[in-house]
Amino acid sequence: MEFMRVFLDDELEALERKKLARGFDTWVTTAAEAIELISTGKVSEVSLDHDLGPEEVGSGYDVAKFIEEKAFLNEIPRLKWHVHSANPVGRKRMTAALTNADRFWDQSEELN
Repeated sequence: MEFMRVFLDDELEALERKKLARGFDTWVTTAAEAIELISTGKVSEVSLDHDLGPEEVGSGYDVAKFIEEKAFLNEIPRLKWHVHSANPVGRKRMTAALTNADRFWDQSEELN
């Protein structure tokens, strides 16, 4: 199975700075796009921005909460994550959710 490295950001300049430097191969601009890809179980790594523009496109926090929930339910494989948001409150909330996801994956691995 081939895995994707997904970069979530609405700004092309951020994409050029981060994606190319770190080898991310898939760029998405909305929370829904990121969630759809993560749902496939074929994402090995994500880098999340918080503020994605208009409210209707969601936020990186929506994606982080989705990952946290799916990790709790053991419905997606462990993935590496990064938060590249400049929003300090959003960064903190996303980091907390994704740290919880890591904890849930650890617990699941201990049970198996």
